Amino acid sequence: MRFVVGVMGPAKAPKRDLDHARALGEFIARRGWVVLTGGRNVGVMDAACEGAKRVGGSLTIGILPTAKDKVSRHVDVPIITEMGSGRNNINVLTSHVVVVCGLSGSGTVSEVALAVKAGKPVILVAASPADVNFFRKLNTRLVKAAASPEEAIELIMKLMDGLQRRERRTEKERYGYLPM
Repeated sequence: MRFVVGVMGPAKAPKRDLDHARALGEFIARRGWVVLTGGRNVGVMDAACEGAKRVGGSLTIGILPTAKDKVSRHVDVPIITEMGSGRNNINVLTSHVVVVCGLSGSGTVSEVALAVKAGKPVILVAASPADVNFFRKLNTRLVKAAASPEEAIELIMKLMDGLQRRERRTEKERYGYLPM
């Protein structure tokens, strides 16, 4: 199974957040991970998928709220939900980790809250100290802050290492040995 990184952020994002999302998309794809976004042709969603498509063989998934929404041309697999904002649950629950570029939209804020509630790790990229403090009050263990896309990737690598160790430990407990 491929590792899925959800890149979330506002549809109306400032240039800095768009640049971070593009870089993240590319860094994620270079590692062979899947980029999952809200799938629309605007904002952080479009930028993250655009960055991923700079890498040959990359895979991008877009979870769209309605059939009326315009799909980013950088999305390989569009999934039309007809769920409106309810699609945020799919975004979060399908992702192994959620990376956030910009917190200016209520949809993005709801995705962070849903991720924390679901026990998913969240990485806030270049977020203000006030935003980081607010979300860390929800769960200090799950919510991490990164100053840059590069630092976010480093945090994901550490998270993956911990997840893999836990999976091996669980398999050993289940089978009494590590299966080949």
